[in-house]
Amino acid sequence: MKIAIIGAGNLGKSIAKGLIVNNAFTTLYLTKRNTEAIKSYEEYSKVTVTSDNQEAVKNSDILIFAVQPQQLERILEDIKDLLTDKHVIISTITGFKIDRIEAIIGEDQFIIRAMPNTAIAVGKSMTCMCSNEKGVKRIAIAEAIFNRLGTSIIINENKMQAATVICASGIAFWMRLIRATTQGAVQLGFDAKDAQQLAMNTCLGAASLLVESGKHPEEEIDKVTTPKGCTIEGLNEMEHNGLSSSLIKGLQASFKKINNISEQ
Repeated sequence: MKIAIIGAGNLGKSIAKGLIVNNAFTTLYLTKRNTEAIKSYEEYSKVTVTSDNQEAVKNSDILIFAVQPQQLERILEDIKDLLTDKHVIISTITGFKIDRIEAIIGEDQFIIRAMPNTAIAVGKSMTCMCSNEKGVKRIAIAEAIFNRLGTSIIINENKMQAATVICASGIAFWMRLIRATTQGAVQLGFDAKDAQQLAMNTCLGAASLLVESGKHPEEEIDKVTTPKGCTIEGLNEMEHNGLSSSLIKGLQASFKKINNISEQ
């Protein structure tokens, strides 16, 4: 696959790393206005770094846009005359709806919205996708890409804002929980390095149990909570202090904010 990532910032670089590690391209173009920060990617075979979006579009079939929302309209205007029926447009831009993209480049394009997270750099992204009517014919291509970089799911576009909060912002939420567990482990006597090792691998194990078994979290919780035991004591103390409530309220606050941004 001839892929171009238009806008190799934090997310764009994470996608590039995942593609490179998984050898998931024939050629890969990375674009950025200031290419100094991505020059090192030229060390990889079949990777081209450029500030010229038009060059990238001309030499690629799959265009992954990872720029800031306020930049996308200008870039689409700049490259729309170069688009052909071979191009698949994949936008990772928060809040930029498909009908806004169609208004610039036309409805007769394969347009897909994808919301990965930064774990794509290590092949562990949870990516949500939707498409316009024509894009349905090419969404399998996007699935093939993102399934090599983690797990993907196709949803309705009206759920993309919520998916952004749960999956993309969610990385930060889980990082904060791991940090809090690390701090707690330090307070219980572990040094910082060992504490983080305990916290992050326990988190990985918990998620893996659910992924592999398909069970509800409470089923796995029941296995480690015994009557009058230390686990239920800790869980109840956390709940008394609002653990679940705080997480849900945080998701709702992020969702409200993202909707306010998209309306501006």
